[in-house]
Amino acid sequence: MNLCIDRGNSSTKIGIFNQNDLIETFQFNILGRDEIAEIFQNFDITACILSSVVSDNKELISLIINKSVSFLELSHLSELPIRNLYETPETLGKDRIAAVVGASFLKPNTDILVIDAGTAITYDFINSEKEYLGGNIAPGFNMRLQAMHQFTNKLPLVEAEPESTFLGTNTKSAILAGAFQGIIFEMNGYISSLKIKYPQLSTFLTGGSTFYFANKLKNTIFAEKNLVLIGLNRILEYNVQN
Repeated sequence: MNLCIDRGNSSTKIGIFNQNDLIETFQFNILGRDEIAEIFQNFDITACILSSVVSDNKELISLIINKSVSFLELSHLSELPIRNLYETPETLGKDRIAAVVGASFLKPNTDILVIDAGTAITYDFINSEKEYLGGNIAPGFNMRLQAMHQFTNKLPLVEAEPESTFLGTNTKSAILAGAFQGIIFEMNGYISSLKIKYPQLSTFLTGGSTFYFANKLKNTIFAEKNLVLIGLNRILEYNVQN
């Protein structure tokens, strides 16, 4: 079994795979000795991959290596099952590259746009030849709401809500609709523009804010909340096989 770890600033997501089958997921605020011990006690882990935005991973890596399993820490130097054409691969978010690898694995030989709706919204494109051509970064839902409050004198701070009218009828609903509908237009715009050149384009939607937008887009999408973990497992499998 494979252990895939996606370590963020505030929490860590875990995926347990039996080869390519995701059999269990976990999320921890802190991933330490006790949590690692429990995972290895409950699952027959033979290989592990770590993707982390945290600079200090020495303790976590030591805990895993002491379990005598194959270990890979994802970096811009890691071997990938795709061709990364980003000009500065060392600055590309590991979650972004893992997501496109996961999408390309789920829909092989397909032109794909991956939209990751988190704190920021990222748009990443990989073509049917498994070439990652780049992507864009935009403010996420909460970030837009906070910015309108922080950079104006009178607009209140509004919390994100899953439903929004098209046109606001008061200040709160106008702020919500402006942020929410703006993101919907943005997402649909990227999809429609790419479809001009890539008419068979497939779109994957992932990230913590997926549920806000999954049923709002006019284009057909594949919502996959575990896309990054699936991509990490594919990268791990590729390195173990090679």
